[in-house]
Amino acid sequence: MPEKMTQMDSARQGKLTPELLECAAAESIDPQDLAAQVASGLVAIPANKRRNTKRRAYAVGQGCRPKVNANVGTSKDLCDIDTELRKLKAAEDAGAEAVMDLSTGGDLREIRKLLIDSTAMMFGSVPIYEAAVNATAAGRTVLEMNPDDMLGAVRTHAEDGVDFVTVHAGVTQHSVRALDSDKRICGVVSRGGTMLTEWIRRNGRENPLYERFDEVIEICREHDVTISLGDGFRPGALADAFDAGQIAELTILGELVRRCRDAGVQTIVEGPGHVPLDQIETQVMTAKELTSGAPLYLLGPLVTDVAPGFDHITSAIGAANAVRAGADFICYVTPAEHLRLPLEKDVRDGVIAARIAAHAGHITRDPGARRWDDAVSRLRRDRNWEESIAKSMSPEDARRIRSEGPPMDDSVCSMCGDLCVFKLADENN
Repeated sequence: MPEKMTQMDSARQGKLTPELLECAAAESIDPQDLAAQVASGLVAIPANKRRNTKRRAYAVGQGCRPKVNANVGTSKDLCDIDTELRKLKAAEDAGAEAVMDLSTGGDLREIRKLLIDSTAMMFGSVPIYEAAVNATAAGRTVLEMNPDDMLGAVRTHAEDGVDFVTVHAGVTQHSVRALDSDKRICGVVSRGGTMLTEWIRRNGRENPLYERFDEVIEICREHDVTISLGDGFRPGALADAFDAGQIAELTILGELVRRCRDAGVQTIVEGPGHVPLDQIETQVMTAKELTSGAPLYLLGPLVTDVAPGFDHITSAIGAANAVRAGADFICYVTPAEHLRLPLEKDVRDGVIAARIAAHAGHITRDPGARRWDDAVSRLRRDRNWEESIAKSMSPEDARRIRSEGPPMDDSVCSMCGDLCVFKLADENN
């Protein structure tokens, strides 16, 4: 029925949706070419039919500019909606294209709806968190969630207007056995992955999100929610990367991608995690191969485990290399990673670091991406400080830093002064 058509259905029928046309213009891609990519599942346009009209559409996947996601959300220890709204605004102002609500404290549905109504960014969530919180509120443990709890949370999030939902359907009895065949330093570090791994072990049953995946597909199809296939076994330490559990899960995700495509439902595949620098290209290529080129969404990856407080940097190094290898969507990591819930400044710093990484990687894939760099370089050479700052990644930060050490001569900077190489060259030509 027409009202149930998804972005993928429309693309397959040659119908160019308003969201697709918006994305094609933003990406400078011919709309028909973009439609072909959406139809094949190589590009996703996360756009829940129930979202309000403030949303901006973004294309994620092959041939598109890499996008950046910021995570916000409450915890039991820090639950203040005004703080979350400030973090949301910080992410948007810093240039993120997407935000995920990972809240586990307070009225989760009220928080989610308020955040959705307060942003134009793509909006994602992790329904299993709400299923777990609701189970504990009802006097049960996380391991006593029932299948209807899990499927019900996916439906609630879809009905609330979430554009993409993380579903850890690759954590199965088979992949848990594969995980157990290796000994990890950090075990399972994904919250959703841990919940489902221990649920399987405790109950001796299959993961309901996998066993009833057809129901997940139907829920997401009804509202045109993109399924972000969660990496429940993402490595949380360099030593844990590329082990049997990770590969087993990724293979299952490839199967689920094909099932979603058959049903006309868009997918994104989530990836690691903590990965040694020399493994990143192989990890990206393997993920793309096993999932038939589905858009790849990575957390970082972080390339060293020894820099808490600076993991926005360790992840940016990994993200730049991952984008160069073909990753499409980068989840930021903030300086607070591994230490505490991020605050407003952490969110801003994380988004800027991820945007720098995404752009650096993109330059290697798309020669046109360097036009921005060349324009700033010419302005810098001309000592046009105001224009070069205005066109920079973060004009606010660049302007502040220049003002903190002003030169006596405004045509130069205070590092070189009269010995400025560009000034010397200009005066002698």
